[in-house]
Amino acid sequence: MSINTEKLGIVLQNFVTATSDVQGAALVTPDGLPLAATLPGAMDEERVSAMSAAMLSLGERIGQELGRGGIDRIYVEGDQGYGILTSCGDDAVLLVLADKKAKQGVLMLEIKRAVSEIKLILM
Repeated sequence: MSINTEKLGIVLQNFVTATSDVQGAALVTPDGLPLAATLPGAMDEERVSAMSAAMLSLGERIGQELGRGGIDRIYVEGDQGYGILTSCGDDAVLLVLADKKAKQGVLMLEIKRAVSEIKLILM
């Protein structure tokens, strides 16, 4: 069965436009290949995908070494905002780029909803 990248793209587009303070999102494979993306400005989808996979790999190794178990989410906070990587099962990872003023509780809830929708498409 093939992955419906058109549906994934629609889910990401809806997520970005409907969620306050979200600037972009990308869905990538664990080995760094892009599945779908709605990214701001001139961000390179291939580069973002590769960096997401590298962050995931490093996060998983850190989780194992520190005895924290499997990684569900990796959270990067900068002075301009957040980058949040969330697992969508074994086949994909969702990267969300959010503004610094984003309400984290609302953002995490919206990410959880988007991940549920993405998992249904990936089945």
